[in-house]
Amino acid sequence: MALDPVFAAQWLGSVGYYRLSGYWYPYRVLKGNQRGDSFEPGTSFTDVVALYEFDRKLRTLVHDGVERVEVMLRAQLNETVGAYGALAYLDRAHFRPTFDHASWLTTAQRRIDRSRRRNDAVRHHDEHYGGQLPIWVLSEVLDFADVSRLYEGLPARVQWEIAERLGVEIDLGALRKSQADRAKKNHPLVRWFEQLAIVRNTSAHHARLWNRSFTPVGTAAMRTIPELVNLPEGQSERLYGALCVMGLLLDAASPGTTWRGKVRDLVETSFMEIHARRVEEMGFPEMWRNDPFWSRRPQ
Repeated sequence: MALDPVFAAQWLGSVGYYRLSGYWYPYRVLKGNQRGDSFEPGTSFTDVVALYEFDRKLRTLVHDGVERVEVMLRAQLNETVGAYGALAYLDRAHFRPTFDHASWLTTAQRRIDRSRRRNDAVRHHDEHYGGQLPIWVLSEVLDFADVSRLYEGLPARVQWEIAERLGVEIDLGALRKSQADRAKKNHPLVRWFEQLAIVRNTSAHHARLWNRSFTPVGTAAMRTIPELVNLPEGQSERLYGALCVMGLLLDAASPGTTWRGKVRDLVETSFMEIHARRVEEMGFPEMWRNDPFWSRRPQ
């Protein structure tokens, strides 16, 4: 690998060998199913740093997008569950029979205990009211994964009502009967929220994001939405699918948002210029720039 010793020493000192090694790994020569110790011709340490910097900026954009989606989902759950009462989340009758309500409440209590000393909303409630937290205070201390599980625990009819308020309008008539039946029982957003929670945690913990594989999520139902017609067929396990779903949800969370344009700009200006890297490694289809969904202008 070509490098300038002074430049390399500066980056190794500030980022670390182990973290940077994840970014030069794809440049190591592939021998069968394993990477060798030598690098592909033309590899430079500058390319490695550029890839690291792209991934860092990508994590920032993704974290920004997921945060707004998470806040929107919390608000919708507060409104929906709270309509039955401030403490309705304590009553398993409001959830589907298969939902592990007791386990979810145990996790929620851990989140409350964790935040009791440092969360102003929790302290205010304890000082002035006492007792169990109302749903709108509780949701402020839950992780995205907890909020996602609560959405999963709701009856299918309620899942669908929330999804449509989020701008996710699936055409069941465009699906095979088996696909439509599955979607009716459990809204496809359930699995997508699970994946977005993992993407969110990956970004929040500064882990490598750009070429990571996630738990596959089925795409058939979401592909009936005109804006998402270019989702991968069958299932999505790369970042591209998550970016698409986030981009759609952000239309509801932040009307007029330019987030999708920022993602496009970052990929075009910071990634596509890097030696030997391809957008397909993130799951982007070959003609993704022709998709109006990724227009620079707000939708």
